[in-house]
Amino acid sequence: MRLYLSSFRLGNKPEELLILLAGRKRTAIILNAMDMVGSEDRAASLKREVVDLKNIGLEPTELDLRNYFAKPDELKQTLSRFDLVWVRGGNAFILRRAFRQSGADKAIKELLESDAIVYGGYSAGIDMLTPSLHGAELVDDPNIVPDGYDSSIIWDCLGVLSYAIAPHYKSDHPESAAIDKSVEYLIVNHISFIALRDGEAIIRNGDKELVVG
Repeated sequence: MRLYLSSFRLGNKPEELLILLAGRKRTAIILNAMDMVGSEDRAASLKREVVDLKNIGLEPTELDLRNYFAKPDELKQTLSRFDLVWVRGGNAFILRRAFRQSGADKAIKELLESDAIVYGGYSAGIDMLTPSLHGAELVDDPNIVPDGYDSSIIWDCLGVLSYAIAPHYKSDHPESAAIDKSVEYLIVNHISFIALRDGEAIIRNGDKELVVG
C-alpha cells in the first residue's frame, strides 16, 4: 500500500510522492470536498491543483465523483486507469458523501489493497482513510449538503488507517484554532491520532510508515 498524506497541498517533500509513483504520472484529482463553493472558486481551486501537480512532473485531470453517483462499477474502471488519486481538502463530510454515493470508498480501498494505485491528498482528503470523522465536526460543518447529495451524515470512513489525523496543527492556517479543539476531543475520547503541521506528510510504502517534512 502506497500513501502520501499531506497536511496542506503538496507539503515540503513532494519528491517522496514521486518515489512512490516510480515514474508513473497519470493523476486523478478529486475535488468534491469543494462542491459547496461557487463555480468560479471551484474552477480556481482546480487550476491551482493542476499547476501544483504539473510542476512536479505529473499529468493531472479532474475526476468529478458526481458524474459517477450510483455508478460504482464505472467509477472503479475509471480509477484503475490512473496511477495516483489525489484528493483535495475542503469539507470532509461532503467528500465522504461523494465517496459513498459514487462507490469511491469501496473502489479505492480495493485498489489500495491490491497496490494498483497511490493515494495522495491533504486535509479532508486524508481524513477519508481514517476510521471515522468524529471530531471533524469541530472543524467542518456536517450539515452543508450541496445539490445532488444525500443529506445523511456519514461518520465512518474507509478504515485504511487505524488512527485519526489532525492536519494544520499549530500552523498558519485558518483552521488551526479549530484543529486544536479537534485534538482535544481525540485526547479526551482516547482516540489514537497523528497531528500534522502544514508542510508535513505521512508516507506509507508497503509496511513502512513515517512522517516527513
